[in-house]
Amino acid sequence: MSRDQFRVIAGLDIGSSNVRIAIGKAVGGDIEDGALQILGLTEVPSEGVNKGVITSIEDVVSSVSSCLEQAERIIGIPVENVWAGISGAQIMVQNSHGYVAVSKADNEITPTDVERALESSKSVSTPLNYEILHVSPRSYNVDGQTGIKDPVGMTGMRLEVDTKIILGQSSQIKNLTRAIYRAGLEIDDLVLSILASANLLLTERQKDLGVVLVNIGGQTTSLAVYEEGDLLHTAVLPIGSAHITNDLAVGLRVAVEVVEKLKIEYGSCSVDAREKKNEIDLFDLGALDHDLFKARDISSIIQARVEEIMYLVDQELKKVQRSGLLPAGVVLTGAGAKLPGIVDEAKKNLRLPASIGHPFGLMSSADQINDPGYSTAIGLVKWGSEMFNIGERRDGGSDIWGAIKKTFGIKNKLRKTINSLIP
Repeated sequence: MSRDQFRVIAGLDIGSSNVRIAIGKAVGGDIEDGALQILGLTEVPSEGVNKGVITSIEDVVSSVSSCLEQAERIIGIPVENVWAGISGAQIMVQNSHGYVAVSKADNEITPTDVERALESSKSVSTPLNYEILHVSPRSYNVDGQTGIKDPVGMTGMRLEVDTKIILGQSSQIKNLTRAIYRAGLEIDDLVLSILASANLLLTERQKDLGVVLVNIGGQTTSLAVYEEGDLLHTAVLPIGSAHITNDLAVGLRVAVEVVEKLKIEYGSCSVDAREKKNEIDLFDLGALDHDLFKARDISSIIQARVEEIMYLVDQELKKVQRSGLLPAGVVLTGAGAKLPGIVDEAKKNLRLPASIGHPFGLMSSADQINDPGYSTAIGLVKWGSEMFNIGERRDGGSDIWGAIKKTFGIKNKLRKTINSLIP
């Protein structure tokens, strides 16, 4: 494999509504210092996935293969490995604590000690049929000194760490990996989708001040809360933008295909929005009859469902006592974030500053680079680039980041079970 091909990184986002693939490449001088360029973005309708859970492996394989074929046609070389996102309402989070004795004779803490402490925190009792996806460190403790972010180089005899353990359902992980392998792809690692999006869209300052990222997908809405640079909470809600389409279909008594076009072309979250047309003829959107509906009534149906989504997000913030108390506010992403007026609804219902998330520090000629629907796929590319140290370098010590990253994935477990996953 050539050096250029080695730099190519693929992110695979298997959503409930669409399968998306992003292809990135490190460009520039040294492989460690090169910038990250997005070469191509493709999407196809998703089949065999319901609310983030695979319901038909064969349908998922077909969707992934179709999307992969388009991606390979764009970049001109075969894609063999992907960083795959995982989501779904079965994701669980729990707190943990680990500690080790510092190994060096002079009591200097090394990245190996940090890795051992993080591994120690994984010794927790997990629910039946669940396994660890990620271990996210919150803070370190050296000989009683608390609140340490990077203990490498410090002196002490005992190193402790408080972590957030993210768990995924074993059957969901196996079904996802089986589908990807059957599509002819190798998995570099599985990454919780909302973490990949957060890594792409949130700045370190936002994470320090306190921020919530809300990804509004087709059938699910996922969120991640950060404060003081740490992951505070994450959750997946079984509601998304497809429910808005269903509401319109029921309320207007029109076919789903027609109201989907209606939502995209004329949909708005604001009842008071001044539309260019006061009335909309559904015949222009493919309906069989000349049904006229007021734009205000359509916006009212959409607003009701968006308010419900924001209410459920606020309930999650209340679980961690952060409702209305995040200075950096809410950052919206996902295909559902493209609805006009959704930022104002978020501000009103969550009582926080709100904005649409946009990737930063990337190069691309693709028009979809700022499309919120691609944030997870592009985020997976950036995640992979950081794992290989070929994309943008994070601020702070690279050693500690490397030790943390080793605990984040389940790649080793995938390798051990690969024979049982491939038919």
